Amino acid sequence: MGLLEKVRDQDYEETLDEEIAHDILVHIEESIDLISPTRVIFASIAALLILTATLVALVWIVPYEKVNVDVVYRQGGPGHIVLVELDNRGSRMIEDIHIDIRFLDSDGIEIDRTSFDKQQLAAHTSIAGDELELLITGESVWENYSIEILLNYGYYDGNIDVRWTHDVGQWTMETFSDDTEYHFL
Repeated sequence: MGLLEKVRDQDYEETLDEEIAHDILVHIEESIDLISPTRVIFASIAALLILTATLVALVWIVPYEKVNVDVVYRQGGPGHIVLVELDNRGSRMIEDIHIDIRFLDSDGIEIDRTSFDKQQLAAHTSIAGDELELLITGESVWENYSIEILLNYGYYDGNIDVRWTHDVGQWTMETFSDDTEYHFL
């Protein structure tokens, strides 16, 4: 192969490369003409809706158990008040619910107690009220006490027994939030 043939082959390859590059640029320009700010906004909204739908499906469709117990403690002139709210944050009903609320002195001696029983609590619902209140009168507001919450309930895959203890008396109002662990499927 002579020098002249090598130059011709090199020119042909450069010409072929230039044609391919030109075709790619034409294709990119055509694609850019199809992309507009309106299409980008609609595509972003569609992606956001798909993400939201996925999160909703996880929260409402995938079966899981999760219970939250909120406690509010107040002290005043006549005594002490303990308010409790039971919140079923899971996607399934819980059954055979039993709660004991105990008010203990600093030595662990029980001063007062209340119990609450309920057959079932639907998913994503909560309950509070007079049955979940504990009123203690006649006890000093200058002492330290403990609130003990005993929760027992049944769910799809078994039973849960938990105990939470909170020391109170330093402040006239205190709030606590206790959670059980997630149980999926």
